[in-house]
Amino acid sequence: MTIVDTPTDAAPTAPTGGPELPQERRLVTEIPGPQSRRLLERKAEAVAKGVGHTIPVATVAAGGGVLVDADGNSLIDLGSGIAVTGVGNSAPRVVEAVQRQVAQFTHTCFTISPYDSYVEVAEALNRLTPGDFVKRSALFNSGAEAVENAVKIARHYTKKQGVVVFDHAYHGRTNLTMALTAKSLPYKSGFGPFAPEVYRVPLSYPYRDELSGADAASRAIAQIEAQVRAENLAAILIEPIQGEGGFIVPAEGFLPALQRWANDNGVVFIADEVQTGFARTGTMFASEQFGIVPDLVTTAKGIAGGLPLSAVTGRAEIMDSAQVGGLGGTYGGNPIACAAALATIETYEQENLTERARAIGGILAARLNELKATDPRVGDVRGLGAMMAMELVDPATGAPDAALASRVAASVIAQGVVVLTCGTWGNVIRFLPPLVISDELLNEGIDIVGKALIEC
Repeated sequence: MTIVDTPTDAAPTAPTGGPELPQERRLVTEIPGPQSRRLLERKAEAVAKGVGHTIPVATVAAGGGVLVDADGNSLIDLGSGIAVTGVGNSAPRVVEAVQRQVAQFTHTCFTISPYDSYVEVAEALNRLTPGDFVKRSALFNSGAEAVENAVKIARHYTKKQGVVVFDHAYHGRTNLTMALTAKSLPYKSGFGPFAPEVYRVPLSYPYRDELSGADAASRAIAQIEAQVRAENLAAILIEPIQGEGGFIVPAEGFLPALQRWANDNGVVFIADEVQTGFARTGTMFASEQFGIVPDLVTTAKGIAGGLPLSAVTGRAEIMDSAQVGGLGGTYGGNPIACAAALATIETYEQENLTERARAIGGILAARLNELKATDPRVGDVRGLGAMMAMELVDPATGAPDAALASRVAASVIAQGVVVLTCGTWGNVIRFLPPLVISDELLNEGIDIVGKALIEC
């Protein structure tokens, strides 16, 4: 790590992004530095207050495992823009594909004049997602939009309205996906009324409920049968590993039991793989590790190397049930985003980033469990692959300690490492590094987290 002792108010020349950036943590100023503070002041004057930010820096370049701010500070990136830049920022294949597509055409609207890259992305998703059956895909812009369309499709196919979701779930900020999301503040508070026919049941949360997967599934199914009943239920919607809810990994057997019940009762089983998809957990999709084959899968985030794109993929008979014109949107499957997605998928496969995610997960699990063994405030370490987290608690009571998580994250960020918090109670620190990060940067980042935990 480099520390420069002569901070300056002069903005440095913006470096070129991508993997050629020096892969080092470098502090030129305090964080935030003067240039970042100026941008944040402009943000406060120009941008709606409801659009927050986590890291108080103005980004000018990123690549590999680092993010560079307007003051020349180079931060270790353990967030990947919330699991978006799995292949790294400005990955070479993505940059080349986007530049080539921009020179050809930027937009026609696929529902007006189709083009091959949309079809190629659909073909790739049909091939990669779990399930050995005929599939179809439809492309959209965001994870919330994909989830909303998956529910639309399930309702149209089943001719039923009810949707079951789970405690701690996060599915988006549109009106329907706010209803599907569990946490009120900041996602839902004051924005109601919400869409109807949404029912919430308990999740498997091994650290806190201490139930087997089978018992947790029986509890959830009993509540579904008592409060909704299958004849009223269009879909069960679940994240294989919850994201914003705290990186909760359900107990073994929980997800397969839910899927069996759904299949036996004519209920569409939807896996929200927006955060878990695309090599993040050590397989292309997290569903593979739980032995489930969803009827529909929603994807976004890691699909296109940082460009806005999402999708619903699933059984052909379900996906084809909607009438012509019932699915789509002006920008859904934009050609530039599709070009980026094809290059991103090629990068995952050609560079074997699923294996890299497993290696990252091994480092994270070992290092975080070392912290847990020596500090009782680390109540739990959990996750799969490069999607890991530690839950911070009061060691005497086990109560969530959001204040500690906030202090640790702030200290780590001030030392030049990007980390994110999450969880229903805000007491979870999560790790989502780019899958191209070096072991050296990863370990340095974890060292700083460990020191901050001691200091706090």
